[in-house]
Amino acid sequence: MKLFELKPKLGSRKKPKRVGCGYAASGKYAGRGMSGQNARTGDGVRPGFEGGQTPLTRRLPKMEGIPRAPRRKYTIVNLSTLEKKFEANEVVDPNILLERKIIKEIGFGVKILGDGELTKPLVVKAHAFSEKAREKIESVGGKAEVIE
Repeated sequence: MKLFELKPKLGSRKKPKRVGCGYAASGKYAGRGMSGQNARTGDGVRPGFEGGQTPLTRRLPKMEGIPRAPRRKYTIVNLSTLEKKFEANEVVDPNILLERKIIKEIGFGVKILGDGELTKPLVVKAHAFSEKAREKIESVGGKAEVIE
């Protein structure tokens, strides 16, 4: 077998429609109408062009609705971090967390999450607490105070 002997499987290739080549193949106007911009060779007009008339996309009004309030994105701190960085009976608040570089910014507020174990009592002041975090802090004799 040689390279020039290779042929595609019979019936797998279809000959393209030869337009504009006489009666047998949609002759004369080749399915493009009588004349005009779209009958000529080349691309015709761009998608969405309506001959100079204001296009549909510009005629329709813009969607108007109720503006949504931005979602509050808390800076989160886990109990495992508090366990490592603080001693027993210490007060933990967002400013102390910033000073010790545990968090980079306060943002909308600090939220304490319950990941990890807490073995020492701490007084934790934050903007929000998860239920597990509050339970774990109070179970070891600490306090969870919400800052407004």
